[in-house]
Amino acid sequence: MKTTALMFGIVLMAGAALASPGQDRPQDYGWSMPVTVPAGAGIVQLSLPREVYLHASSASLADVRLFDADGKRLAYAIGAPPAQSATQRTAIPARIFPVTGATATGDGLQGIDIRTADDGRLLSVSTRAGTAATTAALQALILDLGKQTQDKRIAALRFTPPARTVNYSAQVLLEVSDDLKQWDAIGTTTLNWLSNSDTQTLANDSISFAPRAFRYARLSWQAGEPLAFAAITAQAVSETDIAAPRATVLLQGAPSKQANEWRYATPLAIPADSIALQLTQTNTVLPVTLGVYRQNSYVPRHRLHLRQQARPAQGAYFDPLLSTTFYRIGLDGKERVSGDLAMPVTQTNEWVLQTEHPFSASDAPTLHLGWTPATVVFLASGKPPYQITFGNSNAAAVAQPLSQVAPGFKADELLALKTASTGPLQSNAGAAAPAPATKDGAPWRLAALWTALLLGVAVLGFFAWRLLSQMKEEQGSTDKQQP
Repeated sequence: MKTTALMFGIVLMAGAALASPGQDRPQDYGWSMPVTVPAGAGIVQLSLPREVYLHASSASLADVRLFDADGKRLAYAIGAPPAQSATQRTAIPARIFPVTGATATGDGLQGIDIRTADDGRLLSVSTRAGTAATTAALQALILDLGKQTQDKRIAALRFTPPARTVNYSAQVLLEVSDDLKQWDAIGTTTLNWLSNSDTQTLANDSISFAPRAFRYARLSWQAGEPLAFAAITAQAVSETDIAAPRATVLLQGAPSKQANEWRYATPLAIPADSIALQLTQTNTVLPVTLGVYRQNSYVPRHRLHLRQQARPAQGAYFDPLLSTTFYRIGLDGKERVSGDLAMPVTQTNEWVLQTEHPFSASDAPTLHLGWTPATVVFLASGKPPYQITFGNSNAAAVAQPLSQVAPGFKADELLALKTASTGPLQSNAGAAAPAPATKDGAPWRLAALWTALLLGVAVLGFFAWRLLSQMKEEQGSTDKQQP
């Protein structure tokens, strides 16, 4: 029993050692960069620098860490940069057409003749001859705001009173239309101007509403005296997408053992989504196939202009991802050059170029890869200064969900987070060499602990079997001794 208890204790200790990873230290990583955090910022964002992708040891960036000055690891989340847009506001002067002597409400404009140009531009608004109860009194205003583009929407109208208007107050109804036939009421407001003896004016001179696209507007009075405004200006708003920061790298090729094939060693962490070739010679047209070598157990997800080919029963095979033609042509003193081509995100440690047109080492094109860096959101706890480290093939992922790093933050609050900056890349020359990794990437220490754990379980099972056997033998002896 003592032996069994001892073996059970060994199993428990092995399991505890397996569950408790070794201390994570900045010096365990091959590269680092200082991180500067804006003053007073508790949670900040950081666009991962290009250097991280060039030196990280994991395709998933599992070896990225953030540490404070005491070597304490900071909590962080990592993901695609949030979509951002910029709002532009444009003032559009309205063309004003007064409506007199006829009703100006309802679904149409009874007793009113409206003339428009072929492009929809409003030319004139007049009272139809013979209309009953025709007067010269102002009834409404028709506004032509011009043809609007799809990305522009009207969000407000601002009114300028006639000169020498001192005090004025009226309640107005705003209706809008695209065809001068169907009208939608979108809001009412009270317009007023109040001036004192010091010529100071208190004014409510605008009407705001949810941005929408329309060309024509109709203004009518529900209370107060109608007034012919000196000017009416529409405020148009448009949203422009802001492109996320991009990173690029140029790779030099090396000839392969196979003729007409060049290979480009590539940092594994780069999630390339655009590719191009930079040709060295002018007036060059180069049809190529770009791809990667894979093992036959891999089933590719994305193929662009694929060149199908049989896979070998064993070993590696070439997976063509893109077949196209790159060029560099001189024309009238200028050059016409092929640009970047978009593609599905591809991560590999080597790109392969195949072409039927051989070229010398001096004429070998340069491979140009582009990608969108991820954004890191982290908690600036602990003691500054901070640093970001990377370059450890045995590091396990520690990134957390964004909801745990910035709990309760809304999308607009995350967009408004202050941005951290990084300093120059530093090589940790004294960093400990990473331990050999098993096939699945775990350190040999984990494999050894698993072995010890399984061995302990096997020994424990053996002793349990022996104990049961002895108990059965003792039970048999007792049965024989009984008369």
